[in-house]
Amino acid sequence: MGYVAVKGGTAAIEESIKRLRYERLKDEKVIEVETIKSCMRGLIDQIMSEGSLYSRDLAALAIKQAEGNPEEATFLIRAYRSTLPRKHYSRTIDPEDMRVERRISAAFKDIPGGQILGADYDYTHRLLDFDLYNENLADIREWINKYTGTPAVDCRQSSGKLPKVIDLLRTEGLIAQAANDDTEPQDVTRESIRFPTTRSQRLQILTRGETGAVTALGYAAIRGYGILHPTVGELRVGYLPVYIDYPIANSNTDEDAVYIGEIQVTEVESLIPEVKEKKMGRKEIEFCIGYGICYGQNETKAIAMSVLDNCLEKSHINSPVHNEEFVLMHIDCVEATGFISHLKLPHYVTFQSKLDSVRKTKRWEEEE
Repeated sequence: MGYVAVKGGTAAIEESIKRLRYERLKDEKVIEVETIKSCMRGLIDQIMSEGSLYSRDLAALAIKQAEGNPEEATFLIRAYRSTLPRKHYSRTIDPEDMRVERRISAAFKDIPGGQILGADYDYTHRLLDFDLYNENLADIREWINKYTGTPAVDCRQSSGKLPKVIDLLRTEGLIAQAANDDTEPQDVTRESIRFPTTRSQRLQILTRGETGAVTALGYAAIRGYGILHPTVGELRVGYLPVYIDYPIANSNTDEDAVYIGEIQVTEVESLIPEVKEKKMGRKEIEFCIGYGICYGQNETKAIAMSVLDNCLEKSHINSPVHNEEFVLMHIDCVEATGFISHLKLPHYVTFQSKLDSVRKTKRWEEEE
């Protein structure tokens, strides 16, 4: 869609920008970017995922600039990301190499390596903690020293690889082996998608999707659009190592890989039952897998993503959540908020044209 630029009102716009800054500064309080990065972990993880840029520093800066508005912060991150040069592509990352901080399974109580609860709000009472009003640095330091000196059995971090729960089911023949697909993925940030899409394109858009939209559609899929109740086979939160090829070497061996850091991700593999028609009218339940992965600790979004991944694999089902165009074109935060926000822009000419048509219609009806 194209728009005609409107001239005029420059002074009013400048004053509006000044007023915006005033609203942020009027209480004469300054929140440091480092404070945001340290204290707003959940919001930073959301912005990094939706902005498709892994940088806690830039996410914290965007949150400060946007006054905590996640839609605006995501827009800022996406805009900045589009200016960055692409100097390298990382090597393929294997999720099995994750340094796990949290690992749970809703399918099995006992899993090899054990369940690791880690840090999550699932086990809290969800009651307002009014003591936070009086929180101070001295008390924080005392608590940290006490906590770090006490072994935390359920909050341990794995030092080695942990087996995948899904792989255990595959060895029993309960889930079909996945075929290897080394097709080069299409980068949706550099090339517009065309329908039908590939699975790699769908996963890219889902992981960049607005958290609320992905969650809402995932809930809709479970609630009443043809998908049976999924079970989280395994949910992991941890850090994955990132390697790039040595810039000068021409070979592609492991010895020429350069470690550049690690990224925190949430990975989910959901087990979704599917009724299959067999011979003689018999029906059997088989399990298929839905996959979700995103930056940071974004567990609800990753689970919903795994549900939608499975839905979009079944495009033959006639429902909104199985329609890839409906899902993929409506979960993008920048696209959705941008189009809704454009309604605030001047539409004088088009509205006056519609208004004239209504007036003419009214006159004809009165004359008749």
